[in-house]
Amino acid sequence: MPLTPEQLVATQKANLETLHGLTTKAFEGVEKLVELNLTAAKAALSESATHTQALLNVKDAQELVALQANLFQPLAEKAAAYSRHLYDIASGTSAEFSKAFEGKVAESQAQFASMVDNASKNAPAGSETAVAVMKSAVAAATNAFESVQKAVKQASDVAEANFNAVASSATNAAKSATAAAKKAR
Repeated sequence: MPLTPEQLVATQKANLETLHGLTTKAFEGVEKLVELNLTAAKAALSESATHTQALLNVKDAQELVALQANLFQPLAEKAAAYSRHLYDIASGTSAEFSKAFEGKVAESQAQFASMVDNASKNAPAGSETAVAVMKSAVAAATNAFESVQKAVKQASDVAEANFNAVASSATNAAKSATAAAKKAR
């Protein structure tokens, strides 16, 4: 069954709409990243000025140690929060791309299956074996793709769990370091 010009135009239009949507999502991700970095830079500049002023007002070494100890825990927590925001932006944008890709793959699989069904209806007598092999290959390819999707989802879940564990460990380590520095005073 040959493609008609209308089908080609409709396919191209759908592809352009998908491309526009993905480009828009990519720019939204970049905007969020720029906003996050500007916010972090402003906060770092402000905190640096405040910390410098506090350093200039230090009267003895004990006060200096206390000031430095109080700096570490918030710094680690802010770094963990920044990393979490960064991860959320990246995973959100990636999820949009994955969703679009999966939709296009499902649509292509459905079209291909429809084409195989149409071809099998119009196949000459005696080609039932070839048609069955073709349908079996399509089913195997579909199952393989679904298996890969599941594996990627599991790997993504493991990566997120590991990221959360590392962020939690870093925050706890900073709290421990702060507590140890306070005891040393």
